[in-house]
Amino acid sequence: QPSPDVHLEGEGRWDEIFDRLYRHEKETRAELARRDAGLSLFAAAGEALTDGIVTLDATERIVWCNHIAARQLAIDPRTDRGQPIAHLIRHPEFIAYLTAADFSRPLVMSFDRGNEEVLSLSMLPYADSNRLLQIRDVTQSERLDRMRRDFVANVSHELRTPLTVLAGFLETLRELPLAEEERTRYLALMSEQSERMLSIIQDLLTLSVLEASPPPENAKIDMAALLDRLHRDAIALSGGRHVILLETPAQDTALSGSESELTSAFGNLLSNAIRYTPQAGSIHIRWEKMGTEAIFSVTDSGVGIDPRHIPRLTERFYRADAGRSRAAGGTGLGLAIVKHALARHQATLEITSEPGHGSRFAA
Repeated sequence: QPSPDVHLEGEGRWDEIFDRLYRHEKETRAELARRDAGLSLFAAAGEALTDGIVTLDATERIVWCNHIAARQLAIDPRTDRGQPIAHLIRHPEFIAYLTAADFSRPLVMSFDRGNEEVLSLSMLPYADSNRLLQIRDVTQSERLDRMRRDFVANVSHELRTPLTVLAGFLETLRELPLAEEERTRYLALMSEQSERMLSIIQDLLTLSVLEASPPPENAKIDMAALLDRLHRDAIALSGGRHVILLETPAQDTALSGSESELTSAFGNLLSNAIRYTPQAGSIHIRWEKMGTEAIFSVTDSGVGIDPRHIPRLTERFYRADAGRSRAAGGTGLGLAIVKHALARHQATLEITSEPGHGSRFAA
C-alpha cells in the first residue's frame, strides 16, 4: 500500500486514475481524522460531566462509559466493554428495573458498599435502539430529605408530649370536682408543660435565625464582662447545688464576633453542665488564649456520656438518654444551637467524656 505522501504517476488514462485514487484516499483519511476528532471530543465532553454516563447498544451491552460511571458502578471501561450490563450489575433492584423496561422514572438505590452512597439511575433512549444510562449521585439530597423528615417527626413528637399532658389536665379540671390544693398542683404542672413548649419553640426560632442570618458582625466583645455574666447566671441557675469556678487569663480577653450568639452558645454549654451534674458536683469554666486562638471550655463532674453518642450530640433532638434529658428539662436543641453559632464564628465544638467521670465541652 503506498504511503500517503507518495503520489503515483502514470501515462495517459492511468495518470487520471491514479490522481482520482490519490484524491479519494486523501479525502477518506481526512474524513477518518474528523471522525476520530469528533469521537475524542465526545469522549472528553462525557468525561467532563459530573454525572456517570454509560452508552448501551440494542442488546444492553456496554459501548462506552466515563470514569464517573466506572467508579459508581465498579466497572472497567476497557475490559468490560461489550459486556451485558446485567452481567456486571447483579443488584436485584437494577435487574428488576431492566426487566420491567419502564424507564419513565429513575431508579434510586444504594449498592450497599459501605459508603452510604445513593444513586439515581435513568435509562434514556437515543439513536434508534441504543440507550444511555445516566447515574446521578443523590446522596446529599437524600440525606437532607431524610433529615427534613426526621426533623418534622421529632418536632411533632416533642410538642405532642406536653400537649397531651395539657389536654389531659384540662379535661380533668373541667370534668372532676377537685380540692383547691389538687387544682393548684394541676395548674402548676400545666404551666410547666407550657413553658416546655415555649422553650422548644424559642430554640427552634433561634436555630432558624442562625441558619438564615448573614455572617455575624465583627464587633469587639469584652470577654471578661461576658464571662462574669455567664458565671453569675450559672450560679443562679444552679441555686447553690454545685461548685462553679471561673478561670480567665489576667489580660487580653477581647474577642471579635456577635456577643449575643456567643452568649447563647456558651450559656447552653453551661446550662447543660448544670443540668447533668449531680448535686455537690463541680463545674469549671475556663477561658484561655493559645497564641492567636482562644478556647472556651466547660468541664463538669457529671454523669458523663458514652463515647458512641458523642458524634451525634449536636444533631437536633438527639438524646443520649431521652428519659433523663426530658426529666432534666432539656429541649434536645441546645447543642445544635451551639454548633451553628460556633460555625458562624469559624469555631468547632470538641467533646470529651467518659461515663461516670464527667465531660468537657470546648470551643
